[in-house]
Amino acid sequence: MIPTRIAIIGCGFWAHYQIAAWRELPDARIVALCDPDLARAQLLADRFGVPQVFADAATLLATLPLDAVDIITPVATHAPLAQLAIAHRVAPIIQKPMTPDLATAHALAQALHAAGMRGYVHENFRWQAPIRRLKTLLDASTIGAVFRARLSFCSAFPVFANQPALAQLDQFILMDIGTHVLDMARLLLGEANTITCHTHRVNPAIRGEDVATVLLGMRSGAHCVVELSYASRLEREAFPHTLVLVEGAHGSIRLGHAGELAVTTRAGTTHETVPIPHYDWVEPQYALVQSAIVACHRNILADLRGTGTAETTIDDNLRTLALVFGAYATASPPLRRGAGAEG
Repeated sequence: MIPTRIAIIGCGFWAHYQIAAWRELPDARIVALCDPDLARAQLLADRFGVPQVFADAATLLATLPLDAVDIITPVATHAPLAQLAIAHRVAPIIQKPMTPDLATAHALAQALHAAGMRGYVHENFRWQAPIRRLKTLLDASTIGAVFRARLSFCSAFPVFANQPALAQLDQFILMDIGTHVLDMARLLLGEANTITCHTHRVNPAIRGEDVATVLLGMRSGAHCVVELSYASRLEREAFPHTLVLVEGAHGSIRLGHAGELAVTTRAGTTHETVPIPHYDWVEPQYALVQSAIVACHRNILADLRGTGTAETTIDDNLRTLALVFGAYATASPPLRRGAGAEG
């Protein structure tokens, strides 16, 4: 089979790592970059040896034969660009959050269904190596039936230094990190049928919430607390790790810093450290997250090529987005409505 032809739309911060990750897969080929700032696109194209650049997505899609477009742009542009791709029979891959509201996400899913096509959301947190190992242990009923879990992404990492636009969002942490961690909760524990949320804005220099605590009632009967914060100065900085504790009828599993897994049963506690895949292009402080991009790409590519089934389709991600907006709907204090983040 010939390589899958992919174009990148949007050449901002995360595009560097998306492109590098695609290049790890021999069955994928980046054939063009597109950005309204043509000079920015050309700089990336020169760096990665991409043959063509475009300033306009419509011109790109009308000019080149493509199999997929990876849309790495502000959230308000995701659906219009994806709809344009669908019109050209090109599969859209959208960064999270998929859309700025749930109605737009449902309309996009309906457009794909009407066209008989599949679309994808680039949701890479569930592909982190420690999370996949934790899922394997849970699927094997290592600790029996789960009754409670806690997923914690709490940090004081200066996220606004690399992505200053995040500080201007009316809806911040639930849309930015919440999409990731709520998706991990679904992966590990199944679907939820109840949700409650409390929020804070600690940093006075930003518009949206930077702290959220979400309580999920899972269909299995378990309950799960999701803790999100970019205002937490802790004894040990965890960024970019999500710390997890899962309790079951026969024991518990704790996922700590740097992929440390502890499984406790009546027989005692066993420890292992899950290795993180290494790539020369990752930034050390983002290694856990950026290495997971390759695994996420690999899963989507298998679906595009008909050799596997993608986990993070647009249809599946509708359930994650429903939790995000369910959290906003129940948030105390109430939050202003607005757009989310890219990447």
